[in-house]
Amino acid sequence: MSSEKSMIQGPVSLVLVGIGGMGAVYVRELLDGRPSGSFRIAGAVDPEPERCPWLVELQAAGVPVSASLEAFYRNRTAELAIISSPIQYHADQTCLALSKGSHVLCEKPSAGTVLETRRMIEAERNSGRRVSVGYQWSFSPAVQDLKKDIIAGRFGRPRRLKCLYLWPRDEQYYRRNAWAGKKRDAAGGWVLDSPAQNAMAHDLHNMFYVLGKERDTSARPVEVEAELYRAYPIENYDTAALRATTEDAVDILFFVTHVPLKEKGPVLAYEFEKAVVRCASRTSGVWAEFADGERIDYGVPDAAPMNKLWEAIRRVRSGEPAACGLEAASSQTLCVNAMQDSMPEIQDFPEGMRRVREEKDVRRVWVEGLDEAFEACFKANALPSELGLAWSARGRRVKLGRPYSFPNFPGSEDR
Repeated sequence: MSSEKSMIQGPVSLVLVGIGGMGAVYVRELLDGRPSGSFRIAGAVDPEPERCPWLVELQAAGVPVSASLEAFYRNRTAELAIISSPIQYHADQTCLALSKGSHVLCEKPSAGTVLETRRMIEAERNSGRRVSVGYQWSFSPAVQDLKKDIIAGRFGRPRRLKCLYLWPRDEQYYRRNAWAGKKRDAAGGWVLDSPAQNAMAHDLHNMFYVLGKERDTSARPVEVEAELYRAYPIENYDTAALRATTEDAVDILFFVTHVPLKEKGPVLAYEFEKAVVRCASRTSGVWAEFADGERIDYGVPDAAPMNKLWEAIRRVRSGEPAACGLEAASSQTLCVNAMQDSMPEIQDFPEGMRRVREEKDVRRVWVEGLDEAFEACFKANALPSELGLAWSARGRRVKLGRPYSFPNFPGSEDR
């Protein structure tokens, strides 16, 4: 393998799978040409390429656009497939790319279900290629330096990691595509679109990731209890409170919503024997506070969000393992699946708590008192039902055996 790599010269060939939405972010970064000469775009794949704001530039660069990944591989090859398609396509497209000899950078989350993730891991093992999953914090110097100190025992044993994130989303957010807010798409593919699976998936993943014993591993949840709520008229939840327990008996607490009054977070408090690791927002940076007043600043994890792209390109030639691959990303998928299993029937907030705010052409729903309730939960290390909140409902405790499969509730059998 090493001799084969040493013979390969020149830029890494790429196929971009999905060039709208998050895919457009990759297109823009690549068109900026950094680092120059390290790659060439062999093709793009999108059934609706006109959604890409950089389509004219791609066409001017002579990049062929195919309607499907199968159509691309029919006549072309690529050393690296960058998959930014909707969640329900990640597994099939990753497995196809691996079978065609491509390495893969798959956007987060790895897939909709743990069964799909296991299929992807098996395809990776059989292919001799490698898969990265695009949780950008995992590829940042800030998180990597923090994780090194955790592994080295600088903070002592972990006790509890928790995250509070209040992030308002308007009605248009749930109209942006046909699967937003749904458990499955129209064809039956698992999406489980929610704060924990989409907008705040990074924050859930990161708590498991920093507890991994190696650079490219994550801690695994073994027990999950979740409370899932909604204020928008959607199928799945827009608000979640979670307690997960890892194999090392560390509690993971996660309080997230798209229907607060005001934006706040992510507020992180990772509690260890000797220190607490904190973050106040996406721009505040991450730091550790020790009991004796010592402070370590790690920097802003979002400072270089496209490190994941450039590392994936370098890895094609170097063969080094990904900072975050399928195994490391699978803890988030496992947890999200168990959350749905914990509360298969989403609880509606009482109508009397729902409020509507309209500003210009933006209309959004918020829940009165939710900001204060979640801040109280975060402070008390408790789920809403444990604080006796009138609107709360308790989810069942899900124990994650090996292997755990999803779904596990009546009427939702996997295809």
